[in-house]
Amino acid sequence: MSFLFLNRSSKTFKPKKNIPEGSHQYELLKHAEATLGSGNLRMAVMLPEGEDLNEWVAVNTVDFFNQINMLYGTITDFCTEESCPVMSAGPKYEYHWADGTNIKKPVKCSAPKYIDYLMTWVQDQLDDETLFPSKIGVPFKRNFITVAKTILKRLFRVYAHIYHQHFDSVMQLQEEAHLNTSFKHFIFFVQEFNLIDRKELAPLQELIEKLTTKDR
Repeated sequence: MSFLFLNRSSKTFKPKKNIPEGSHQYELLKHAEATLGSGNLRMAVMLPEGEDLNEWVAVNTVDFFNQINMLYGTITDFCTEESCPVMSAGPKYEYHWADGTNIKKPVKCSAPKYIDYLMTWVQDQLDDETLFPSKIGVPFKRNFITVAKTILKRLFRVYAHIYHQHFDSVMQLQEEAHLNTSFKHFIFFVQEFNLIDRKELAPLQELIEKLTTKDR
């Protein structure tokens, strides 16, 4: 969870998305942080008894956005138009941006531009009260899980880019333990609820197998 990263610079790429204190979602976030502290990530991602799946996915999606925001914020100096002229995850995977509304046809762009588009788009979804209701009793839309899947699929690409193109910088900053813990938590979560297609995870498949094998 985001509390893992407080020992380093508080620089984030986008403003942090806060869950209102005192709300049920805030209580869920606190529950998640407490179970994460136990060190058992498989248990930590499970739906707490009696809780709503949509709400659990929403709280965790916000938290993953904040984590990735912070992780990417630490390496923005190394991810430039010059160093990363395309958004890639190794030589085999290149991503072109489209959001279906402002940019309908996928465009090739640099990694910093792509990640700016991506994080701005995610932020807009998280700020949309009809998609991510923060008030008690406001129901989630029927297509909420579909929207969450798209958000998580896109957030995965930021992890993939960091691992493939900037892991040396992450090690220089001594952030690899934070990155690995965050990514492992993310993968266990999406596996638990089947939120990202296996083919989308291909750029980091070897790492995923390495991080998850010993916890089966």
